[in-house]
Amino acid sequence: MAPEAVGPSERASSASAEMVGRAHESVVQVRARGRGAGAGVLWDKEGLVLTNHHVVTGRRPGSKTSVVLRDGRKFDAEVVKRGHDLDLALLRVESGPGDLPAAPVGDSSSLRVGELVYAIGHPWGRLGAVTTGVVSGLGVVRGSRGRTRYVQSDVSLAPGNSGGPLLNARGEVVGINAMIFGRLALSVPSNAASAWLAGERRPRLGVGTLPVELPASLRSAGTTMPKAGLMVAALEAGGSAERAGLLVGDVLLGVNDWIPASPEFLLDAIADARDSVRLRVMRGGKISFVDIALGTSGRAA
Repeated sequence: MAPEAVGPSERASSASAEMVGRAHESVVQVRARGRGAGAGVLWDKEGLVLTNHHVVTGRRPGSKTSVVLRDGRKFDAEVVKRGHDLDLALLRVESGPGDLPAAPVGDSSSLRVGELVYAIGHPWGRLGAVTTGVVSGLGVVRGSRGRTRYVQSDVSLAPGNSGGPLLNARGEVVGINAMIFGRLALSVPSNAASAWLAGERRPRLGVGTLPVELPASLRSAGTTMPKAGLMVAALEAGGSAERAGLLVGDVLLGVNDWIPASPEFLLDAIADARDSVRLRVMRGGKISFVDIALGTSGRAA
């Protein structure tokens, strides 16, 4: 009998299984007090491990924890760095062999809504469990420590998944799984994680704003005047906005060709900017454009 033909779906399934098998090698279990607390990703072959800040809660930089590899090897690890804002922590494996199976890191900015993604972790103690889903959104979530960009997907996460990787179909890490928000899984984008590891600071404008509705008399026919803007209510002393000459009472009508509909939108626009931003500003009924070189800090504001 002739061998049965293998269809496209079977080939795709086999390729996915092989990809997940390779990715498993770079996922570790992070332990606390001898028990599994979460997952982590081997970020390089020398033994840097990226996980969530809340996985190592109570451990200061310089303190110790332990990680267990897929093959059962156990290593002590030092907490090198922690960050509340992105819920990330960096560990360094001590006395590692120098040839650990590091994960390939992908470009999270190329993710698209509807794209297939995979999560690997240790939910409820089930080592190396895999779930699949699709990207449902790319946005910003407000939490107790400010606003953070996340990849939203419908992969299934549970205690033990925290700190594990979100993978694209090529097996590249495009996120670090962090939490459940409603029915969505939230993951820190890989680009944000890489920037955090490199010590990159977030751009900062140095203003506090309040939404204001503009009077109809300013919105004459044929103009591009929006219905509302953001009034500068506070200026950071010595900050970028103050140095550029902005004043309390100025109204922001545009940020890099976008209309700032809310203070949250302004935060997003500044976070997306690199070195400078162009503001459309109204002062005393007159409109001007102001180019501002941005400062940096731990938060974009």
